[in-house]
Amino acid sequence: MNIVLMGLPGAGKGTQAEKIVAKYGIPHISTGDMFRAAMKEETPLGLEAKSYIDKGELVPDEVTIGIVRERLSKSDCERGFLLDGFPRTVAQAEALEEILEEMGRKLEHVIHIDVRQEELMERLTGRRICSVCGTTYHLVFNPPKTPGICDKDGGELYQRADDNEETVAKRLEVNMKQMKPLLAFYDSKEVLRNVNGEQDMEKVFKDLRELLQGLAR
Repeated sequence: MNIVLMGLPGAGKGTQAEKIVAKYGIPHISTGDMFRAAMKEETPLGLEAKSYIDKGELVPDEVTIGIVRERLSKSDCERGFLLDGFPRTVAQAEALEEILEEMGRKLEHVIHIDVRQEELMERLTGRRICSVCGTTYHLVFNPPKTPGICDKDGGELYQRADDNEETVAKRLEVNMKQMKPLLAFYDSKEVLRNVNGEQDMEKVFKDLRELLQGLAR
């Protein structure tokens, strides 16, 4: 069961990834995790990636793709994997196809958790955090009992700078621009599956399970 999980920030990818991994026993592989593991193991590619990251530069595609190849060849991926954060471009998607072909495997599903941008704005700008204990609230989905005050210690709640409307709108715009060509690429390959991410999280997972049922072993 080889899966790529896609969705804009706030779509609920992290939550659904945890559920899929727990249900099907496949590793959740994020770009960040791959880089950290390769750097910790001090593989040649990991050290090369570190040299770019330490300078605050983007890691080149050939290094990222090499690290993906290393990660997917590990034994815990034999029964499948859930990729999150890779590929980000059509060039990376084509490279992933080549990697899997070399391994005699193929990408079976690309799952896109689809949520309208207006809904994402509400989700992402509604977060509030306690200035004392760090507890997270949401104005719509998990509001405090008293507006602006933490239930636990009475600390004042604040909004992170990157949760304001202007910043969130820009982040969504950048991510959508990046994701559109990928969605079109995978749609042309007939592996793209859209799931309505505006439902209750359990209903989203139910829909995902139904999609994956034929792939479960």
